[in-house]
Amino acid sequence: MSGLPKGKPILCVDFDGVIHSYKSGWKGPRCIPDWPVPGALEWLWRATKAFDVQIYSSRSRYFGGRRAMKKWLKTWYRVDCALPSAKKVGSWQFSFIAETAFADPWEEEIEFAIRNLLRKIKFPTEKPAAFLSIDDRGYRFTGEFPVLEELLLFKPWNKK
Repeated sequence: MSGLPKGKPILCVDFDGVIHSYKSGWKGPRCIPDWPVPGALEWLWRATKAFDVQIYSSRSRYFGGRRAMKKWLKTWYRVDCALPSAKKVGSWQFSFIAETAFADPWEEEIEFAIRNLLRKIKFPTEKPAAFLSIDDRGYRFTGEFPVLEELLLFKPWNKK
Protein backbone atom coordinates (compact mmCIF):
# COMPACT_ATOMS: atom_id res chain seq x y z
CA MET A 1 0.00 0.00 0.00
CA SER A 2 3.01 2.31 -0.19
CA GLY A 3 1.87 3.59 -3.61
CA LEU A 4 -1.17 5.35 -2.14
CA PRO A 5 -0.91 9.12 -1.70
CA LYS A 6 -0.72 10.47 1.83
CA GLY A 7 -3.70 12.47 2.98
CA LYS A 8 -6.88 13.12 1.06
CA PRO A 9 -6.81 13.07 -2.75
CA ILE A 10 -7.20 16.45 -4.45
CA LEU A 11 -10.59 17.14 -5.98
CA CYS A 12 -10.40 20.15 -8.31
CA VAL A 13 -13.82 21.78 -8.66
CA ASP A 14 -14.62 24.48 -11.19
CA PHE A 15 -16.59 27.40 -9.75
CA ASP A 16 -18.72 28.88 -12.54
CA GLY A 17 -21.28 26.41 -13.85
CA VAL A 18 -20.54 23.83 -11.14
CA ILE A 19 -20.92 25.66 -7.82
CA HIS A 20 -22.13 29.08 -9.03
CA SER A 21 -25.07 28.75 -11.45
CA TYR A 22 -23.45 31.23 -13.88
CA LYS A 23 -26.79 32.21 -15.44
CA SER A 24 -25.62 35.79 -16.06
CA GLY A 25 -22.35 34.79 -17.69
CA TRP A 26 -18.98 36.45 -17.12
CA LYS A 27 -19.17 39.83 -15.42
CA GLY A 28 -15.53 40.04 -14.37
CA PRO A 29 -13.45 38.19 -11.78
CA ARG A 30 -15.03 39.87 -8.75
CA CYS A 31 -18.67 40.03 -9.88
CA ILE A 32 -20.60 36.84 -9.04
CA PRO A 33 -24.29 37.74 -9.36
CA ASP A 34 -26.06 34.39 -9.44
CA TRP A 35 -27.18 31.78 -6.92
CA PRO A 36 -25.65 28.34 -6.30
CA VAL A 37 -26.38 25.32 -8.48
CA PRO A 38 -29.03 23.35 -6.53
CA GLY A 39 -27.32 20.95 -4.11
CA ALA A 40 -23.87 22.52 -4.55
CA LEU A 41 -23.44 23.83 -1.00
CA GLU A 42 -24.32 20.56 0.68
CA TRP A 43 -22.23 18.57 -1.80
CA LEU A 44 -19.20 20.83 -1.32
CA TRP A 45 -19.39 20.46 2.47
CA ARG A 46 -19.64 16.67 2.17
CA ALA A 47 -16.80 16.56 -0.38
CA THR A 48 -14.39 18.11 2.16
CA LYS A 49 -14.77 15.00 4.30
CA ALA A 50 -13.29 12.71 1.63
CA PHE A 51 -11.18 15.08 -0.48
CA ASP A 52 -8.76 17.96 -0.35
CA VAL A 53 -11.19 20.27 -2.17
CA GLN A 54 -9.57 22.93 -4.33
CA ILE A 55 -11.75 25.38 -6.21
CA TYR A 56 -10.10 26.53 -9.40
CA SER A 57 -11.63 28.91 -11.92
CA SER A 58 -10.73 31.44 -14.56
CA ARG A 59 -11.17 33.85 -11.61
CA SER A 60 -8.35 32.13 -9.72
CA ARG A 61 -5.52 34.08 -11.30
CA TYR A 62 -6.90 37.28 -9.77
CA PHE A 63 -6.54 37.92 -6.04
CA GLY A 64 -9.91 39.69 -6.17
CA GLY A 65 -11.42 36.70 -7.96
CA ARG A 66 -10.31 34.21 -5.31
CA ARG A 67 -11.52 36.55 -2.60
CA ALA A 68 -14.87 37.02 -4.39
CA MET A 69 -15.44 33.24 -4.59
CA LYS A 70 -14.77 32.88 -0.85
CA LYS A 71 -17.08 35.79 -0.06
CA TRP A 72 -19.78 34.38 -2.34
CA LEU A 73 -19.59 30.98 -0.62
CA LYS A 74 -19.72 32.60 2.81
CA THR A 75 -22.79 34.63 1.82
CA TRP A 76 -24.70 31.70 0.34
CA TYR A 77 -23.89 29.32 3.21
CA ARG A 78 -25.15 32.02 5.58
CA VAL A 79 -28.37 32.41 3.55
CA ASP A 80 -28.98 28.64 3.36
CA CYS A 81 -28.29 28.05 7.05
CA ALA A 82 -30.53 30.92 8.15
CA LEU A 83 -33.61 29.32 6.57
CA PRO A 84 -36.16 28.00 9.10
CA SER A 85 -35.77 24.45 7.75
CA ALA A 86 -32.04 24.58 8.60
CA LYS A 87 -32.80 24.31 12.32
CA LYS A 88 -34.53 20.95 11.88
CA VAL A 89 -32.61 17.85 12.91
CA GLY A 90 -31.99 15.80 9.78
CA SER A 91 -31.44 18.77 7.48
CA TRP A 92 -27.97 18.96 6.00
CA GLN A 93 -27.60 22.51 7.31
CA PHE A 94 -28.31 21.38 10.88
CA SER A 95 -25.71 18.61 10.52
CA PHE A 96 -23.23 21.08 9.00
CA ILE A 97 -23.60 23.46 11.93
CA ALA A 98 -23.90 20.79 14.64
CA GLU A 99 -20.55 19.39 13.52
CA THR A 100 -18.79 22.46 14.93
CA ALA A 101 -21.48 23.92 17.22
CA PHE A 102 -20.12 25.45 20.36
CA ALA A 103 -22.89 27.60 21.85
CA ASP A 104 -25.94 29.66 21.11
CA PRO A 105 -27.00 31.81 19.41
CA TRP A 106 -27.61 30.00 16.13
CA GLU A 107 -26.22 32.91 14.05
CA GLU A 108 -22.82 32.66 15.76
CA GLU A 109 -22.76 28.91 15.23
CA ILE A 110 -23.46 29.49 11.53
CA GLU A 111 -20.54 31.91 11.25
CA PHE A 112 -18.20 29.52 13.05
CA ALA A 113 -19.23 26.56 10.87
CA ILE A 114 -18.74 28.59 7.67
CA ARG A 115 -15.29 29.84 8.73
CA ASN A 116 -14.31 26.28 9.64
CA LEU A 117 -15.48 24.96 6.25
CA LEU A 118 -13.74 27.68 4.25
CA ARG A 119 -10.47 26.89 6.03
CA LYS A 120 -10.72 23.37 4.55
CA ILE A 121 -11.22 24.57 0.96
CA LYS A 122 -8.26 25.85 -1.04
CA PHE A 123 -8.38 28.43 -3.82
CA PRO A 124 -5.14 27.86 -5.79
CA THR A 125 -3.79 30.33 -8.34
CA GLU A 126 -2.85 27.50 -10.71
CA LYS A 127 -4.79 24.37 -11.63
CA PRO A 128 -3.73 21.67 -9.18
CA ALA A 129 -2.51 18.19 -10.11
CA ALA A 130 -5.77 16.63 -9.03
CA PHE A 131 -6.94 13.08 -8.49
CA LEU A 132 -10.15 14.18 -10.22
CA SER A 133 -11.56 17.39 -11.71
CA ILE A 134 -15.19 18.45 -11.98
CA ASP A 135 -15.89 21.04 -14.65
CA ASP A 136 -19.00 21.91 -16.64
CA ARG A 137 -16.87 22.48 -19.74
CA GLY A 138 -14.77 19.36 -19.71
CA TYR A 139 -14.51 16.33 -21.94
CA ARG A 140 -13.73 12.90 -20.55
CA PHE A 141 -10.88 11.46 -22.57
CA THR A 142 -11.17 7.68 -22.91
CA GLY A 143 -8.16 7.03 -25.11
CA GLU A 144 -9.94 7.85 -28.34
CA PHE A 145 -9.90 11.36 -29.74
CA PRO A 146 -13.32 12.91 -30.33
CA VAL A 147 -14.67 14.00 -33.68
CA LEU A 148 -13.84 17.71 -33.96
CA GLU A 149 -17.23 18.62 -35.39
CA GLU A 150 -18.89 17.09 -32.31
CA LEU A 151 -16.66 19.16 -30.04
CA LEU A 152 -17.74 22.31 -31.86
CA LEU A 153 -21.36 21.47 -30.97
CA PHE A 154 -20.58 21.14 -27.25
CA LYS A 155 -22.88 22.90 -24.77
CA PRO A 156 -22.49 22.88 -20.98
CA TRP A 157 -25.31 21.29 -18.97
CA ASN A 158 -26.98 24.63 -18.17
CA LYS A 159 -27.14 25.74 -21.82
CA LYS A 160 -28.85 22.64 -23.26
